[in-house]
Amino acid sequence: MFLRFFEQHGHKIVHSSSLVPQNDPTLLFTNAGMNQFKDVFLGLEKRDYSRATSSQKCVRAGGKHNDLENVGFTNRHHTFFEMLGNFSFGDYFKKDAIAFAWELVTSPEWFGIPKDKLFATIFKGENGIARDDEAYEHWIATGVAPERIYELGMKDNFWMMGDTGPCGPCSEIHYDMGPAASDAGHTDCQFGCECGRYVEIWNLVFMQFDKQPDGKMNPLPKPSIDTGAGLERVTAVMQGVISNYDTDLFVPLIKRAAELTGAPLETELKKEDEEERHHQAASLRVIADHARASTFLISDGVVPSNEGRGYVLRKIIRRAIRHGRLLGQDKPFLFEMVFAVRDLMKDAYPELIETANRVSETIKGEETRFARVLTFGLRELDSALGIGLSNAPAGPHYQQDKTPHFTGQEAFHLYETFGLPLDFMIEAARDAGIPFDMA
Repeated sequence: MFLRFFEQHGHKIVHSSSLVPQNDPTLLFTNAGMNQFKDVFLGLEKRDYSRATSSQKCVRAGGKHNDLENVGFTNRHHTFFEMLGNFSFGDYFKKDAIAFAWELVTSPEWFGIPKDKLFATIFKGENGIARDDEAYEHWIATGVAPERIYELGMKDNFWMMGDTGPCGPCSEIHYDMGPAASDAGHTDCQFGCECGRYVEIWNLVFMQFDKQPDGKMNPLPKPSIDTGAGLERVTAVMQGVISNYDTDLFVPLIKRAAELTGAPLETELKKEDEEERHHQAASLRVIADHARASTFLISDGVVPSNEGRGYVLRKIIRRAIRHGRLLGQDKPFLFEMVFAVRDLMKDAYPELIETANRVSETIKGEETRFARVLTFGLRELDSALGIGLSNAPAGPHYQQDKTPHFTGQEAFHLYETFGLPLDFMIEAARDAGIPFDMA
């Protein structure tokens, strides 16, 4: 629907680029819709269109944008996600970008989201850069009530590609998920509260400056538009659910993960096992998310290894395996998830039909290798963490105040002798509630 809307407004639909960025050594993975248009924005490349729209596959699991630790434990963190975007290369600017966005989001013909659930933000002016009066006027002109427009500073409403180069103020659309979405249990908080109730669904970036090394902001000869809306978030809003994991993008994958690991779904566990429910649900979400990420990364040519992109991929695969084990599955299972991802995503990404077997074989090989490491290593790790012992943890050394902690010495021994990955041990200690002595 997003792509169709913009196609009707003269935009060329451009297929998602690979997760491995072309000619951009600064990026580990493609992490935004504008990555494939970077040279067009910089004026280094010409295309035969000045308006484009895409649904871009993205991975944020390493480098500056790293959400890995949060995935599975929050409603909206993912390693792999899709970013909807519309782009103008020196064609239209703020007025049209705002009008398009508001029409698509609120019109009954399109998304039909109630206006009284939405808020807009603009750049308030900071660090010598003026307030974005123009954006404010355009929001008012599209019919947004002044009390629903908020003004934020550099951190939230000013976008930069890097330390220098194209940048500019931005305007976000936020949706009120209602009190049930508040992680803090707030019943009447106001917009701006970061409890999880108010969710940013779309960011409109107005690229109008070229930042110089001396900090000077030169106006761009052709101001441009670059927007990004998370498909998973928009889907949650459209389907009336609080968590992205409750949408039809994830539910089939979570069900398949439960089948493959023998774990009960959250709805099947008794209310009194609240903590158990929480942990099992988180593990199933991790497996669903990581199955998507590893399927698409391997499909785009990344292979598990000990460095760079391959290392991040290996980490994602191993984290999924570990959560499978937490659910009681110690045989290879993740390679089967590949076909569930393919079946769910093949309409949008037909290339998965071709690559699924290769991807599945790659993951199976990685699972088998890792199983050998784990068989010995985990036994030692469990004894080091005192898991399964009724008394105090046996392994970790005690500090003077008698609280157990996992020493660097023990962790290094497990790493050196059994090849247990560091992040694996850190997470296991965290799950067992034992401090890990990183230093």
